[in-house]
Formats: sequence, C-alpha cells, structure tokens
Amino acid sequence: MLKKERILLITLAAINFTNIMDFMIMMPLGPQLMRIFDITPQQFGLVISAYTLSAGISGFCSAFFVDRFDRKSFLTFLYTGFLIGTLACGLAPTYALLLTARILTGLFGGVLGALILSIIGDVIPFERRGQAMGMIMAAFSVASVFGVPFGLFIANQFDWHAPFIFLAIIGLPVMYFVLKYVPSITDHIHNKENRPNPVAILQGITFDPNQRKAISLMMMLMFGHFSIIPFLSPFLVSNVGFEESQLAYVYAVGGVLTIFSSPLIGKWADKFGKLKIFTIFVLLCTVPIFLLTNMPRVEIWMALIVTGAFFVFSGGRFIPAQAMVTSTVKPETRGSFMSISSSLQQLSAGVASYIAGVIVVKQPSGELLNYNWVGYISIVATVICLFLARRIRTADGAKF
Repeated sequence: MLKKERILLITLAAINFTNIMDFMIMMPLGPQLMRIFDITPQQFGLVISAYTLSAGISGFCSAFFVDRFDRKSFLTFLYTGFLIGTLACGLAPTYALLLTARILTGLFGGVLGALILSIIGDVIPFERRGQAMGMIMAAFSVASVFGVPFGLFIANQFDWHAPFIFLAIIGLPVMYFVLKYVPSITDHIHNKENRPNPVAILQGITFDPNQRKAISLMMMLMFGHFSIIPFLSPFLVSNVGFEESQLAYVYAVGGVLTIFSSPLIGKWADKFGKLKIFTIFVLLCTVPIFLLTNMPRVEIWMALIVTGAFFVFSGGRFIPAQAMVTSTVKPETRGSFMSISSSLQQLSAGVASYIAGVIVVKQPSGELLNYNWVGYISIVATVICLFLARRIRTADGAKF
C-alpha cells in the first residue's frame, strides 16, 4: 500500500474511531443509565434508536447533494457537527435532553461512515480495497481496546457525562489531521455528464436489482448485528454475573483480538475472494451469537471467550461485505449510493434496537428475559445475508 494511501487511511480510521466510540460507549453505559434515570429497557433502546434513526434520515437527505461537493469539504462539515453533538451529549442533564443530543449527533455522525467509504472507493483501487476496509474496521478494535474501557473507567471515576466530553476533546486533533492529510477529491464533480440527478439516483436504486440486493445485504447485516448489541452489556451484568466495572474486559478482549484479525481478514478478502471470506465469517458468527444470547451464569473467562469470538466473527462479516458493496456503483454516484445505503442501514439498526427493546423484558429481580429470542432473530437475518451476497455483482457486471 502506498504511503499517501496509508496516511489517508489512518486519518479516516481516526474519524471512524471517534464516531464508533461515540456510539459504542452507550452500550456499556446501559446499566448506569437505566439505574440513574430509572428508565426501562424500552427507553434505553429508544436512546440507541434515536441516533440510528436520525442518522438514517440525514443519510437519505444527503444522498441528493453529497456528490456535488468536494469530499474533503463535506467531511469537515460533518465532523464538526458530530463533535458538537457529542459535546451536547456530555452536557445533557436529563434523559430527555440526552435523547435530543443523540438525535443531533446522529444527524452528522450517521453520514460520516458513508462518506468515508465513498472516499475509499474513489481513492483506493479495488485490488487493495479489502485491506483498506480492514484498516478502517480496525478503528472499531482500537475503540474497543482503548476507548470503551477508558470511557467506562472515567464514567466510574466521575459520571456518565465524562466519556462524551473527553471524546469531543480528542476529536479536535483529529480535525487537524483531516484538514492536513485528506486531499481534495473533486473528480466526481467534474464528471457532470455521467452524474444523474437525484430522481435518477433513486430510480437506479429502486429499479436496479443489483443495487437493491447490495443495500438489502447491508441492511440485513446491520439488523442482525444490532439486534444483539444494545443489550449485550445489560445482559452480561443482569444474567451472566458481570460487575459493571468488569464490562471493560469484554471490549478490551474483543478489541485486542480484532486489532489483529481485521487487517488480516481484509488481506484474505483481497487474496482469496471477498465473497468466499464473507461466507466463512457469516457461518462462523452464528455460533457465538447462539452461545451468547443463551448464556447462563458462568465464569468470566468463559464468557470472554464467547464475546471475543463474537467480536472477531461479527466484524469479519462487514469487511468483505463493504468492499463488495462499494464496487456495485460507478464513482459518479458512489457518494449518493453509499449515503442512501448508510441511511437504510441506520434505520435497520434503529428498528433492530427497538425490536430488541420490546422483546427483552426486565424482571423485578433485575434479570433480562427473552434475549435468546433476539439471538434467534439475529441468526436468521445473518443467514439471509448469504443468499443476498451471492447475487450481487460489480458495477461492470462481474462476479465477486
């Protein structure tokens, strides 16, 4: 990989790190927030859904103009709004204001991921794109290893506001790197004759079977993933026997493992075929999903083996999937397509989080019931992804 490409990817990964950490830190804070605000699992699920649903709406709206701007300028605008929203979360004194702040953060943060993928699709050749996706996904691992445990630590030392304020502060040097190392990307603007109008973009997605299948694949992946994620921490505390302070181990172990596995999976996808690697990891991830959502009280080290496998195998699905999906459209409409795809993914995640909140029931003893049914739904959604992935093609009609 070229030096300029590597510097750009590190910068984009840093953006992804703060974006993912902002979203992920809500999960382990779930037990605290439900206790402090005296809210139900459904209300906590709504806090998660508020971000994803607002991100979905903004992603859809941005699809109509994202390809009309320099990628760097639009990235700077979005990241600025994201940091303001994150700071607002850190300053929110009540449940209602936290819910409002999550909506604000989602309006900006939800589009960031799609724009990052568009930049990778514009700059990184297809033969190195799996490795690039692996580096971007590694930001999830770093957020798990450093961000979530540290966020939990300062939340326990101070209060739940502290992680968001800290995140807004570390976002400032990341902004400097954006301004310095992200190049101006305008080729998609100059190629106006090949860029359709917004109506044509929607028609392309609506009537092009390949694009529909690509978006459906990512929606189903997100639905299966975010059926599990929101209540992972509350379930481990209430049912498995974790202390709130021990939740950091879950994200630290999973993060360490995926720091090594994500770049490796990206290389495997480039070497052995993105569809083949995707299929392997889809099948593998069903095992920890079943074990996790049906887990009784066990020793912590046993639970960490299962959660670590879940992090590795679940993340392993997204790396080849994203590499394939970014290749299903031409550069002139990639930003719009990825924005709409991201929008629908966020909506899918929001629906999954809300449905999980409806299914999961909190007993007077504090235990959560029906999490196993959430796991079964996740497994079904994951298996459906296999059939969708085998039916998508590149923008030129080639098989993966």
